[in-house]
Parts: sequence; structure tokens; C-alpha cells
Amino acid sequence: MNTSSDAIVQLPVQGMNCASCAGRVERALAAVPGVNQANVNLATGNATVHTAPGTAHETLVQAIEQAGYKVPARHIELAVEGMSCASCVGRVERALAAVPGVNQSSVNLATGRATVHGVADVDALVKAIASTGYHARAVSGSAALDEELQAEKDAERDHLRRDLILAAVLTLPVFVLEMGSHLFPAMHHWIEATIGLRNSWYLQFVLTTLVLLGPGRRFYQRGLPALARLAPDMDSLVAVGTLAAWGFSLVATFAPGLLPEGTVHVYYEAAAVIVTLILLGRWMEARAKGRTSQAIQRLVGLQPRLARVSRDGHSVEIPISDVVLGDQVDVRPGERVPVDGEVIEGRSFVDESMISGEPVPVEKTAGAQVVGGTVNQQGALTLRATAVGTQTVLAQIIRLVEQAQGSKLPIQAVVDKVTLWFVPAVMGAALLTFIVWLAFGPTPALTFALVNAVAVLIIACPCAMGLATPTSIMVGTGRGAEMGVLFRKGEALQLLKDARVVAVDKTGTLTEGRPALTDLELAAGFQRDEVLALVASVESRSEHPIARAIVLAAEEQGISVPEPAGFQSVTGMGVLAQVDGRQVQVGADRYMQSLGLDVAEFSGVAQRLGSEGKSPLYAAIDGQLAAIIAVADPIKPDTPAAIAALHALGLKVAMITGDNARTAQAIAAQLGIDEVIAEVLPEGKVEAVRRLKVEHGRVAFVGDGINDAPALAESDVGLAIGTGTDVAMEAADVVLMSGSLRGVPNAIALSRATLGNIRQNLFWAFAYNTALIPVAAGVLYPAFGILLSPMLAAAAMSLSSVFVLGNALRLRRFQPPQAVA
Repeated sequence: MNTSSDAIVQLPVQGMNCASCAGRVERALAAVPGVNQANVNLATGNATVHTAPGTAHETLVQAIEQAGYKVPARHIELAVEGMSCASCVGRVERALAAVPGVNQSSVNLATGRATVHGVADVDALVKAIASTGYHARAVSGSAALDEELQAEKDAERDHLRRDLILAAVLTLPVFVLEMGSHLFPAMHHWIEATIGLRNSWYLQFVLTTLVLLGPGRRFYQRGLPALARLAPDMDSLVAVGTLAAWGFSLVATFAPGLLPEGTVHVYYEAAAVIVTLILLGRWMEARAKGRTSQAIQRLVGLQPRLARVSRDGHSVEIPISDVVLGDQVDVRPGERVPVDGEVIEGRSFVDESMISGEPVPVEKTAGAQVVGGTVNQQGALTLRATAVGTQTVLAQIIRLVEQAQGSKLPIQAVVDKVTLWFVPAVMGAALLTFIVWLAFGPTPALTFALVNAVAVLIIACPCAMGLATPTSIMVGTGRGAEMGVLFRKGEALQLLKDARVVAVDKTGTLTEGRPALTDLELAAGFQRDEVLALVASVESRSEHPIARAIVLAAEEQGISVPEPAGFQSVTGMGVLAQVDGRQVQVGADRYMQSLGLDVAEFSGVAQRLGSEGKSPLYAAIDGQLAAIIAVADPIKPDTPAAIAALHALGLKVAMITGDNARTAQAIAAQLGIDEVIAEVLPEGKVEAVRRLKVEHGRVAFVGDGINDAPALAESDVGLAIGTGTDVAMEAADVVLMSGSLRGVPNAIALSRATLGNIRQNLFWAFAYNTALIPVAAGVLYPAFGILLSPMLAAAAMSLSSVFVLGNALRLRRFQPPQAVA
């Protein structure tokens, strides 16, 4: 029997197909110690378990699996508060990895998110993060749509701004009093003559203490407990550095007799200025982080909040969350489409640029599919809702972009290994600096030892290292989404830049994917519209794809197609019928020859069509040769420019197709494709991809994501050509929403730009820390007399993070090689 103190655990169960399965799972769960009640719903495939507090989540999973069923792994998003540097990220990841049931975990400093894949309990994950000193909570639904979390981020940014202003106001007098008297002897004399040096120190003590206890309190609340756990982070470095400067000054102010002669100096201004400058850096980081996620925010903003639906014969406005499948939704001119749907009434043009990156509006009539978030133009539409909530294309796009932004690239593994030991190493370097200066430094040695040790602590904060990769990923993937390029997996962003060969499917990728009338050449004395109407009339009785293409061409050109009579199919030859009293015969050259008609006058056209891989047909009207016709799968208009752009990027292009070799070679010759592999089945495409990898190196494969799934999976990076209605193509790493091959060079160029940006960031962060730690330690002092002030160290450290963020934001201005027309 369950009680109010029971913990309720929901578990998805796979493999159940009848009531006895559900009963077996219930009995297995009920046998677990601590389980008070277990209910299994076969329809939903979920188990609801009431357990005593403390019952291990993994024991429930084990019980279900031992009964012969499976608990599928899930993605859990957690918002983590308090992380400030790369070492924080490493600690949270290690804590999560230690939780039973976690298969994989990834923590992103830029977004403040942890993504966990596995069957672990959310409460156990939150407790694991809490044990490292950080606060976490589960993010419900789409993280981008979690308005409460966004409000918290905005509040934290405002709080940082207030603290920064207060710290600056309190620090300014301290800086003027202390540094002014150092730099300007006249000011030193003025202070001594007015308030006195000792009173100046008392005033600095009060103001600095207010800075440390007020705006700077955050560093001690987080940094000192982390130090006590022997897991120091950036806040620990700031806390130790500023407390050292403040503590030394405190002794110099109130108990100077405890210090060696000649070492009685105060460093209040160093402690206050360090706190102020680091708050400045944190505030600038918070603002820049907000800008890195603007792509997501813009996508979220595309979703209307209200929808106008028909209920009980009346049109009412309801929240978007209340729309259900099958609802009739009215969309007025100029409004955004609220949900995915099928047009059942009306005619209009819809701007789908947010999905495909193509700004040219698309005509929508009855039966057409529309996507939520797109903009209706002049006409009014009535839709039947076909996808709502998290199932809409827009929601899927947001989810894909979030996953890509939260993922880690292989290059990040190097950063993680370094930063794992970075902060402890810095503290060791600071301690060594203090000891060396105290033992061998000039008089006053204690002063030199303190100042240089504090400078080492402050300069080495690995903030920039932690931000270097995730910020570039966030901006790069966001820019990609704006161009209609969705990176489903973050690794693709890194792997794509190394592609040496781009292998492309032909049908639906290079070509339109459906037969179309491409050529119609007339004999003397015949009119185009008349011939096309007569031929289409005959072909309207045929089910052949070529026939349907001719009929469609006539309809698209507004030509009326009359009803045929006496239709006949001549096996292996062609077709014939009576149309408006005229005899019409359509077929191959041998059919015309059997009718006694000479096709020689079209020999030049036939030769050209053959070189293009097209098979010509002929039409005879009333016993006279009237026209030569060709139907083919036409090359997409933007394909030639896309192939040229790939060549300009230094890539080889290979075509892998199941079509016949003659047609494939003809298309390859037209487009300048380097290698052709034709007449292969889906398994053959996989073998072809493997061979290309062996011969050339990394291969990117571009296909339509359905029959090309095996080749997409086998390639190093799979790019699926999408039409904006099927985003989640599981086999692909990258989805090109526009359905255009232009997205491929754009994706590769964006990959190269993003990885170049990450390398710049990492070089700056690593080289900066590596170079300036020795300077802060004072290695230049014996030869050049140069020391790095703790204040300058704090300013430089903050600037390094701001530089990294600013550099990442440059990707927002990335211009693709193939401009979206």
C-alpha cells in the first residue's frame, strides 16, 4: 500500500505486447525491496512505481530487465547553476558519470546545461551534482521553451550588473587613495597632510571589506567550500587571491608589529579591484552568452502563442498548447501559421524561409502541407492540424539545434584533460612562487612573495578555456539553423571540415526526383500547344511515369487535355488513340519506322538527347511525324552552382546511383562530377562509400535520408536533403532543410569556419595562460625588473574570456559560399 511519503518513479518499458507481459513486469517490480506498489500500463508502455524513500532506481531497472524486458535510455536535461570555469565542468561530469544508470554525460559551460543519456533517476543526478557544490534542476520539455529558466538567467545578469556598479562605486575611492599616492607624490603628501596615512588605510579597509562581503561574496560562498572539498575552481582562485591580499593588509593596518620590518604595506586596492574587474568580466560574459543563444530565441519567437480554431461551430482563439490533432485552424493574411497542418480550404503563398532558408514564398492550396512558424502572405487558409506541441517541425528544429549546441566535439576531450588538473596546478604554482620569492626575493621579500603569488592565482583562471569550444559551437550551429543547415550531432561540425570527397545520390539530390517533360521539338507545320494537348490526351490513359510527366506538363502550362477514344497499347512500340477525330500515335523510333515514317529529320536532336542520357519518344498525328519528345528527371536549377562551390572548396565530387551508367555518365559530364558509380543497390552504395574512404580519406555522403540510410550511416558524415517536413532523419548527421544541394558547400564552409574559430579561441586561452603564469610569477623581474600587478592580472584574465566570447560571436556574420537565393 502506498503512502504520502512514497517516491513515485515513472519508467518506460519496451517489449511488452500483451496483458501477461504487463503482469510479469508488475510482479518483478513488486518483488523489489522497498517497492510498495507497481502499476504497468500496456497502452502507454510505462510503469509507475511507488517506492519507499531511498530505494535505488537502478534496482527497479534491473528487475524489469531480468524479467526479459527493456528500459530504454532517455535524454535528461539539467540546468546547473554556479559553474564558472572548465574545471567546474569536469567535476560535474565526473559526478554524473558515477551515478548508476548513466551511459553518457555532457556538461556545457556556455549554456549551463548538463545532458545525460541513460536510465538514471533524475533525483539521483541532482544529488550527485549537489555533492560537488553546484545546484541543479531538471529542465522540463524543450530547454529553449523553459521561460522560467530564461527569467532566472536574466535576473542573474541584472544581479551581476547591480553588484558590478556597487563594487565599482566602493572600489574607486580605494584605488584613488592607494594608487594615486603611489603614482603622484603630491597626492601622497596631500593625504598625509589631511586625513593621514593611517586613516586612509582605515577607510580603505572599510570600503574593501564592503566590496568583499557584498558584491564579492559569491566568490567565497562557492570557492571556499570547493577548496575544502579539495576540488578548487576559478572561484577558489579568486577567493584565495583576494583574501590573501586583504588578510595581509588587515595585519599591516591593525597589527603591523607582526610583520617583518619593511613589509608593512596594504593591498586593499588589489583585492577590491580584482573583485570589480572579475565581476565586469562575468557580466560581459553573461551578456555575450545571451547573444550566443539568440538563434534559439529567434526560433522560439516564431511560434505564435494563440491559434484561431473552430469549436462547436464558432471560431475561437485558444492558447497554442490547447490545439489538438484534427483541429480546424484559421490563418489570416499576414499571420504566422500556429501548427503543422494540411490546407483544407483557401489559397495563398507562404514564406517558409525560417525552415528552408529560401525567402521565395511557396504557393499553398488544398492538400498542401504547411509548417508552424511560417508566415502566411495575402490569402486566408484553413488547416487541419497534423502535428502539435513537441511534434511540430519547428519544435524538432529547436530540439536538434539545442542538442547540437549542447554536444561536445572530439577536440574538447583535449581541453577536458588539461583543465582537469589546471586549477590544482595553478595553486601549486602560486604556492611555489610564494616560497621562492620569500626565500630568494629582494627586500621586502614577504611583500614580493604575496603580490606575485596573488597575481599567479588570478591570471590563471581557466575561464576562457571552458568557454572556448561551447560558445563557438552555439553560435556556429545557430548560424547554420538560420541558413537551413541543421547539425543533428555536434561531432559532425568537426568531422565535416576534414571531408575530402562528397559523394552524392542522383535521384532527388542532384535531380528533382520525378520525371518531367524536358524537350519537345516540333516538325514544320505543327503548333506546340496543339501537339502537347493531343499527346497528353493519349498518354492520360497510360500509367507509365513518362506518360504522367507529359500529362502534368500540359496541366502546368494551362493546356486543356481532351478525352481520347479508342486507346490502344502496342507492346514494345507505343500507344495510339483518337483525339477529337485525329489519329495520334506516340512511341519509340522503331514504332515510327513500322508506321513508315522517317525520323531522320530529328537525328541531330536525338543525338543530343542521347548524349544527355535521355531516351527520345516520337509523336505522329494523322500519319505525319509531328514531334520528338524527351522525359527525364531534370537536374535541379541550383545543382551546377553547388557542384562548382564544392570544387572551389577543394573537394572531389562522386555520384553514387542505382540508375543506368549511360544516364549517370551524361549527368556527370554536364555537372563536372569527378567520379561516377552507377547501377548499384543500397548495399552497393555502402560498399562504394567504403571504397571512397580507403582511396581518398574522409567521405561526406549526401542523400534523401530514406533509401540512402545505409550509405548515410556508413559515411563519416551523412547529410540528408530534407524538404522541411521530415526533420528527424535518424541516419543523417546533418539535415539540409531547403532540399537544395547548395546547403552542402555551406555546411562544409561553416564547419571549417567554426573549427577555425575554436582553434583561435583555444590558442588564445592556452597560450595566454601558459605565457602569463611565468610573467605573473616574476620570471622577468631579475633581467628586466618587470612584475605583473594583481590588478592587471585580473583585468587581463577577464579580457581573455571576453575575447573568446567576442571571437565566437563573429560567426554570426558568417557568409555562406552559396548565398541563399
